[in-house]
Order: sequence, then C-alpha cells, then structure tokens
Amino acid sequence: MPAVRYLVFDIESIADGALVSKLVYAGQQLSPADAVARYRAELMAKYESDFIPYTYQVPMSIAVAKVDAEFRLADLAVLDEAESRPHVITEHFWRGWEKYGRPTLVSFNGRTFDIPLLELAAFRYGLSVPAWFNTTAKSFEQARNRFNLDAHFDLQELLTNFGSTRFTGGLNLAANLLGKPGKMDVQGHMVQDLYDKGRVKEIHDYCRCDVLDTYFVFLRTRVLLGRLKLDEEQGLIAETKAWLLARTADVPAYKMYLDRWGDWPDPWKAAAARS
Repeated sequence: MPAVRYLVFDIESIADGALVSKLVYAGQQLSPADAVARYRAELMAKYESDFIPYTYQVPMSIAVAKVDAEFRLADLAVLDEAESRPHVITEHFWRGWEKYGRPTLVSFNGRTFDIPLLELAAFRYGLSVPAWFNTTAKSFEQARNRFNLDAHFDLQELLTNFGSTRFTGGLNLAANLLGKPGKMDVQGHMVQDLYDKGRVKEIHDYCRCDVLDTYFVFLRTRVLLGRLKLDEEQGLIAETKAWLLARTADVPAYKMYLDRWGDWPDPWKAAAARS
C-alpha cells in the first residue's frame, strides 16, 4: 500500500446512558435507557433537536479512508467493526494515526464534534496521545491549533473561512453539489435509535458512506486550492468508482452508494455540447 498521507474519517456516536442518569438526573434512579429517552425529549422541546451533547457520548462507529499523497483512495475500513467497542475504536483511531506517521486528518465539521469527542474518549479511556496534545510546541505547530491544516483539515472550516459563515446544508449539500448521494436512508439523528434496536451494521454502513462523501468533497477542495486539475479530480473519481464496484460483494454498502451515484453536472461540457 502506498504511504498514507491523509486519513479521511467520520464518527457515529451514542449516548452513555449511565452517565446521563448519574449526572443529569442525579438521585432519580433512572435506568440508562430511560435517562437517555428523557434527556432527548427535553432537548427536543427546548431546541427542536434531540442530539445529546458530545460530552455525554462515546464513539461506536468510525470509518477511515486511507488516501495517498496523490489523493488516491487506498483503503476504507470501519474500526473494530465486529464488536464496536468504544474504547477499542478510540485506541485504534489514535494508534492508527501514529502508525501511519501522523497523516493529515480530514473531516467535515470535525473541529466541533468528531475531534473533541475523540479527545474526550482518549481522556476517558486513559490513552496517551502526546503527538496530538503537543502543547509545548509553538502555537501554530500544535496539532490542535485551528489553523494547522497539516494536522487536521476540516472541510467545513475551509468552506466557511474558519467559521465566518454558516454552512447550511452541511456535508449532504456539499456532496449533492458534486452529484454524490449525500444522506440516504440513514441520517445522524437516527443513530441512537438504530443502536438501541441492535441495528449496528446499518450505522457502520452509514458511516462508510459519509466518509465516501467526505472524500469526494475533499477532492474538489484540492481543485479549489490548485492542488489538482479538474480532469485529474475526475480521473480519481472514476478510479474510485471502479474501486467500489470491485468490492460490492464484500461490502454491500458500496452497492447502495453506487445505486445512488450521480456524476458531477459539468457546466463546461454542457455549454460545449450546446454550441
């Protein structure tokens, strides 16, 4: 496998019901499930969203795409897929980052959710990640510095000029602008309910597909930044489509993604065809 230069990733998480019961409803002896249900209902009534803060959550699915220096997809894996253990998932993520030589992490909105969740999970599970928490380095060299794009490239940060605007529509919109599926049958707000019903495989598949969307958005930002020519990006997309087709028997989620695949509507070709 070529050297890994980028790790494009996405996380799905679930609430720690015991922690919610203990801290949010202290002394009320609520079961973990009842505590989570009550907290979600209260959040929905107040904010019209039942998403529990990440500080009360643990990772239960992380999909990671390994990408080389030429921006070519080399592999895509779900960490600890068979057992989905939060502490093992967390350890595999951070140790994998170290194993591959600390490649650039690539996310969509990872600055405000995915990375803080993973940092807190490392804290919770007693993991040491000194190369990430390199607080003695110069400020701009620290991995956690918001503007250190060599450590973590948050695509939403780029598209909003580091939070100057609100990216309404999120990854779903960015992917659809490129003709890719975006959100399909599963969406983020459904993860907790799917987990409670034991439908973990669907969560992993959803996470995989989000990583594919993120990868394609990443490729277009390479065009935006002048790191790829448009025809080179389109060539990589065609290669990736063939890569997915070759693996549909082993990973059914890829077939689901390809069934809803769309090609980018190239306005330059359309204009040339009309002339």
